[in-house]
Amino acid sequence: MAPITGFMQIHDNILIAECSFYDFKEKLERKKVKSWLKSISAFANTDGGSLFYGVNNNGEIVGLENPQSDAEFISETIKTRLDPVPEIQLTPIEHEGRSLIEVKVKAGILTPYYYFQDGTRTAFIRIGNESVECNSQQLLSLVLKGSHMTWDSLPAQVDSSKHSFIMLSNTFQEQTRQDWDDKYLVSFGLITQEGKLTNAGMLFEDNCTVFQSRLFCTRWTGLYKDNAISSIEHRANLILLLKYGLDFIKNYTMSGWVKMPDYRLNLPDYSDRAIFEGLVNHLIHRDYTVIGGEIHLDIYDDRIEFSSPGAMPDGTQIQDRDIYSIPSIRRNPVIADVFTQLDYMEQRGSGLRKMRELTEKLPNFTIGKEPHYKTAGGSFFTTFYNLNWGEQGRIPVEDVAQRINQNAEKFGANTEKFGANTEKFGVNTEKFGVSAEKHYGKISRTGQRIIDIVISDPSVTAESMSDKIGISKRAIEKNIKVLRDRGILIHEGSDKSGYWRIISNP
Repeated sequence: MAPITGFMQIHDNILIAECSFYDFKEKLERKKVKSWLKSISAFANTDGGSLFYGVNNNGEIVGLENPQSDAEFISETIKTRLDPVPEIQLTPIEHEGRSLIEVKVKAGILTPYYYFQDGTRTAFIRIGNESVECNSQQLLSLVLKGSHMTWDSLPAQVDSSKHSFIMLSNTFQEQTRQDWDDKYLVSFGLITQEGKLTNAGMLFEDNCTVFQSRLFCTRWTGLYKDNAISSIEHRANLILLLKYGLDFIKNYTMSGWVKMPDYRLNLPDYSDRAIFEGLVNHLIHRDYTVIGGEIHLDIYDDRIEFSSPGAMPDGTQIQDRDIYSIPSIRRNPVIADVFTQLDYMEQRGSGLRKMRELTEKLPNFTIGKEPHYKTAGGSFFTTFYNLNWGEQGRIPVEDVAQRINQNAEKFGANTEKFGANTEKFGVNTEKFGVSAEKHYGKISRTGQRIIDIVISDPSVTAESMSDKIGISKRAIEKNIKVLRDRGILIHEGSDKSGYWRIISNP
């Protein structure tokens, strides 16, 4: 008999609780083999795991009467009732006079692994501590996984010569400052070597005809889905959907500012870059196999909410996970790679984590809340909260500035003297009596543009600033030096992974 394996924790004859990687059976059911074969199927179809015989549901070790016979029956039944046969390892275990059997199942590469009986084939996956039957979308994902393909990489059997990618090529040149080459269509995975569009190619070609490539944008009147101020449905390629979504958000959100001694400090309702990352994330990672599904963009007074078909690939709920420890799994790697080539997303790191970090770096984050993520009903939701919104409604900009002043040590902002431009959302600021023209004379127009860009995206590079403002990188660096010398701008961390921070003039 083998000793207790290292990862098994036993105390007072009780094993660790059932979880995603462990399942317990008090005895071997020889007549109801589905009760335990579904766990073997689920482990093979998911991330692997171990099934322990001789342990009840409470984790108590009760032992087996005839472990040798049980092991032989388990092995033979797996061979005759599962297709394909998963890779397993049977290990007899002896613990204080009680005999156990561990069936260790390796995560399979030939998914799906079916349980079959009476002409019926069923695949299972592991969700939490349960083995559940696959739905149609999960089964399709397993089929693609087993064929080492993803949905976006599949050929669409559509002749590429009848379709154009002018919008993609123009966007590539604008974003990267590099010339476009039609050979990129093959290397990006949008066209096959045989000249056929892939599913990803269908989503990026100019006249996209993929029915589920849709974005529903709605601005609601208050905090709930009651009356809509505006509602628009867009059906287009992914580049246009990104543009339409960002334009809609820009038209229906607000941004105030306060006057610092030497510059204007923006107090946007949302981080522009975090919102951008959020929409890109939903365009990339949604489940395009859901034909009747689409992305929804809902703007309320106090929040913006994105939702899209497709929960977590492993079946877990994002609200139950630590986003800082979730590995990056791309449901649509071809689409993700194209967005990376367009400089719309980073090649490394978690987009969920970056959205939080970008929001937390805004000056008025002390008032607002960080983005929230959840999965429900087979959909993924991302919620961004209005940073200028409180329990009583919109917070006047002057009050926001006072709170920032109270947190000056944290944000580096001295707002003892400020004015507020809140004309856009109807706040009367005449009592401040500050001349904007006089204020703007204290800093160059380029310097103010740099400050505005940094607030929108603290991780922005000098090269990106140069592209956005339309001046040379050398001119950007000269203005940055002035801002740094005057104590307005500092850079935290390394050149590659650091970020800019706005501080007050001493």
